[in-house]
Amino acid sequence: MSLRTILPLVSILTSLLHASPHAGAVDQPNILFIISDDQRPDTIAALGNTLIETPHLDSLVKQGTTFTRAICANPLCVPSRAEILTGSTGFRNGVHPPVNKPDLSAPTWPGIMARAGYRTFHVGKWMIAGRPSTRGYQESLGLFASGKRPESPQFDSAGRIVTGYSGWMFQTDDRTLNPDLGIGLTYDISSKFGNAAIEFIKRDSDAPFFLQVNFTAPHAPLLDPPNWLDKYPESSIPLPANFKRRHPFDHGNLQGRDERLNSIPRKKADIRRDLATYYRVISDMDEQIGRILSALDESGKTENTLIIFTSDHGLALGSHGLMGKQNMYEHSIAVPLIFKGPMIPASESRDAQCYLRDLFPTVCDYCGIEIPTEVEGTSLMPVLDGSLEEVHQFVIGYYNDKQRMIRMGAWKYIYYPAINKEQLFHLATDPNEVKDLSNHKLTQQLKAQLRQEMVIWLQNHGDPLFQQ
Repeated sequence: MSLRTILPLVSILTSLLHASPHAGAVDQPNILFIISDDQRPDTIAALGNTLIETPHLDSLVKQGTTFTRAICANPLCVPSRAEILTGSTGFRNGVHPPVNKPDLSAPTWPGIMARAGYRTFHVGKWMIAGRPSTRGYQESLGLFASGKRPESPQFDSAGRIVTGYSGWMFQTDDRTLNPDLGIGLTYDISSKFGNAAIEFIKRDSDAPFFLQVNFTAPHAPLLDPPNWLDKYPESSIPLPANFKRRHPFDHGNLQGRDERLNSIPRKKADIRRDLATYYRVISDMDEQIGRILSALDESGKTENTLIIFTSDHGLALGSHGLMGKQNMYEHSIAVPLIFKGPMIPASESRDAQCYLRDLFPTVCDYCGIEIPTEVEGTSLMPVLDGSLEEVHQFVIGYYNDKQRMIRMGAWKYIYYPAINKEQLFHLATDPNEVKDLSNHKLTQQLKAQLRQEMVIWLQNHGDPLFQQ
């Protein structure tokens, strides 16, 4: 059967699944949704990293189900989080740089949960138009959001001043967004988010809660947590398998802030240093996640709580000669994704491809809540319960007007419109994406087919680059 025949069938099946709540929906479970920031998918011990210590994330892996091929679609903080919030592509919700016109009328995930009787809480980083209280969250604590108060300089692990963060502040909630309440990004900010989440969990109520905890870790600036200073000596840190001193061509963000955090060409010592601090910050965040999970246990709410852990995107940190996340390589566009709770199989994994925007309809499906018609994501419940192996025939990625990607099966095709360049990788035999097969004579028909599928999808979803 050809792809042209398969894809309409997949679309019909997806629509049917999208139209009605899952038959096995759990009755009014609590939802604890934890998001890290800039976390590569290869930084959890239970998922194969033999160096890092993440015992609490490991516990979620062992007690739950992990999706090993989840992606963020748009590897940048604001558009990725907007897709999570709305369950829709940036082309529909309006958050797709360089054109950035957020649709503030779009239904939001917490807004739908609140309408269904949930208490909706927000903790931590806020980077989307409006504020939590205008986007469906009834209360916020530990808010880390934009402000106007100048801050003292911030320093990275090497003692260098890090620019670009003077507009951030931490405060208790979003009722006033008073800049005078702001404080700088500090090494212990993860513990403040942990404290805020625990305060919400301890509250007594007859209504279930939807609690979203947005950590800033391990986003730059990388500030060493004091209790982890003796961990991960720089000399013991292996370089990424796909480390390069520089990226071989301009991928569309070579002059971006993230790329200028280290010298070019990249120095091995710099990458080892930054990876060591990156690991320390992740381990510190894991410790705070452990505190949150302990509070959930002590409250007696664990047995009726669905826990989801993910990140908004990954990060290069020396891979392919890059530092930032603004690329289509696996280390940046892929994300960790773990589900744990009632009806969720333990110690299992799924290799079904999926997007972060699928989380909104998945949780609605899980809870028996009608999915808004505006939502473009697809429920993953049929994959979680084993009734389907996949709900997406392929996944599509996009960054600004500089990069487009399709990943189908073991193949990934990347297109760079500004320079008319292509890449083709066979991920099954080349997971580190170091062997570009785009010019191989035996792959030309496959490459053309992947490109055609990608272009058709982008046209159908409103990508301005491919409108006729």
